[in-house]
Amino acid sequence: MSDDTVEAAATARPLAVVTGASSGIGYELARLFAEDSFDLVLAADMSLAEAKEAFERLGAAVETLQADLSTEEGVQSLYDLIAGRPVAALAANAGHGLGEGFLDQSFDDILHVINTNITGTTRLLHLVGRDMRARGRGQILLTGSIAGLMPGAFAAVYNASKAYVDSFSFALRNELKDSGVSVTVLMPGPTDTEFFSRAGMQDTVVGQGKKMDPGDVAKIGYQAMQRGEGDVVAGLMNKLQAATAAVTPQTALAEMHRKQAEPGGGSH
Repeated sequence: MSDDTVEAAATARPLAVVTGASSGIGYELARLFAEDSFDLVLAADMSLAEAKEAFERLGAAVETLQADLSTEEGVQSLYDLIAGRPVAALAANAGHGLGEGFLDQSFDDILHVINTNITGTTRLLHLVGRDMRARGRGQILLTGSIAGLMPGAFAAVYNASKAYVDSFSFALRNELKDSGVSVTVLMPGPTDTEFFSRAGMQDTVVGQGKKMDPGDVAKIGYQAMQRGEGDVVAGLMNKLQAATAAVTPQTALAEMHRKQAEPGGGSH
């Protein structure tokens, strides 16, 4: 290795990959990485032009990919963009919600939620996680949800997908505990993002209720990842809800969720 190569390696900024980075929690996570002197690879299914401009002003080198991460092609395109570079941190944040009753939903919409939240996330972690393990270092932050702790009446597929993410993160963390790679799951509650409008849940109690600021949620998850913690629930009220879910029968939780997520409930 030449002296120039050694110097370049010593001065290179660490690379963070953030999915779902066009807005909301993902955007705020990317901002935190940029402020911490990371370079960025960002992916989302919407335009990332504003994010790229904003984070370049913070001094980050930013590469973007607008792609559907529910597809194998979308995930592979993101991995190709990483191009073998060492990923110091992966924030797997891309996800979609879906309101209404299960039998009233389009099955294409159902599949898109499953393939984004579960299949695409798992595929990306398999690719990037193997590289991290081979190097013996890296940090993974998954955006789960307290929704994964309860049956989601009128959001059944979404909550089930987040139960997968929450559970998967703990299992992967255990498998990697001696590898130098940490796995953290951020479990937010209702957050002031485009989630509810994209999920068709604006007329629900939860859609019209109080929500946390996405910047605050991102900071809580980011700091937990930095500390190497296994999980963090964002917000005191959400911590109380998570604790309640642990001791409440599933049938009761489903009924509680129904009152929050039933279409039209917000207008009662």
